[in-house]
Amino acid sequence: MKTAVIVFPGSNCDRDIAVALEAVTGVKPAMVWHGESELPAGIGLVALPGGFSYGDYLRSGAVAARSAIMRAVVAAADKGLPVLGICNGFQVLTEAGLLPGALMRNEGLDFVCREVKLTVDNAQSAFTSRYAAGEEIVIPVAHHDGNYFADQDTLDRIEGEGRVAFRYAGQVNGSARDIAGVLNAGGNVLGMMPHPERRIEAAHGGDDGRRLFEGLLETVGA
Repeated sequence: MKTAVIVFPGSNCDRDIAVALEAVTGVKPAMVWHGESELPAGIGLVALPGGFSYGDYLRSGAVAARSAIMRAVVAAADKGLPVLGICNGFQVLTEAGLLPGALMRNEGLDFVCREVKLTVDNAQSAFTSRYAAGEEIVIPVAHHDGNYFADQDTLDRIEGEGRVAFRYAGQVNGSARDIAGVLNAGGNVLGMMPHPERRIEAAHGGDDGRRLFEGLLETVGA
């Protein structure tokens, strides 16, 4: 499966996700600069990496969401192309309107960097098919603005529609209802704050993150 990683000024996890995608798919992803206006032909996944796009000026992800390439990403997502946003990428997805809610400063106003336990809420999406519903997994986090926020009606709606993919198994950053990962209504866009690309092999301490990419590969097809 061909993939693409979007690179913004300030992205610093683009290599991490590129290495993970190549390890799972066997194909080097295309690295697409934010100023491009089109996505490569024939790709099966777009990944928005973590980091500090545009230095997190204005709001985290707000400037990146208005870059030229994001118009192409939004159009492709609307047609069903899988899009994965991790950490800052999650922030970009909410700012671009592909996912509901917003990411705010952590409750303690501290940068959080450690392994955390997650529970799998929805095991039926393309991204989560290799997990079992209710399964507990371990994935690292590294963020300062990882506090997921949405109004009560939105929270009720995404929970009722099964769009919560992952929750923190215990409080991490003040996120509303401990939400760590959110799907769009079509199930082809996932934003998650933890970094699955940093837990794909034994050297990382486990492969809980690898299964996210393997499930996507199985579902979308090689």
